[in-house]
Amino acid sequence: MRIVLIQTVNTFFKLLEFLILARVILSWIPLGRNNALVQMLYALTEPILSPIRSLLDKSPLGGMMLDFSAWFAMILLYFIQMILINIVLGLF
Repeated sequence: MRIVLIQTVNTFFKLLEFLILARVILSWIPLGRNNALVQMLYALTEPILSPIRSLLDKSPLGGMMLDFSAWFAMILLYFIQMILINIVLGLF
């Protein structure tokens, strides 16, 4: 049972990482916001990236021209994934 839960957690977080990475890559390609794939990626990733972006805007990094929200989201997702796996394993 634990193995199934761990695999489910890992799969879920890998999917989120893939979606965020796909959004970053698609941001470099000149596709319009009306594109169905772009709209789907924004709908799935914006709830994760928007709060991080708003926190970064208030930090010293906020004045920079680069958007680090995806990078911070990936790190945050990794830590959440590890916490959930430790909970499943009973280490917490």
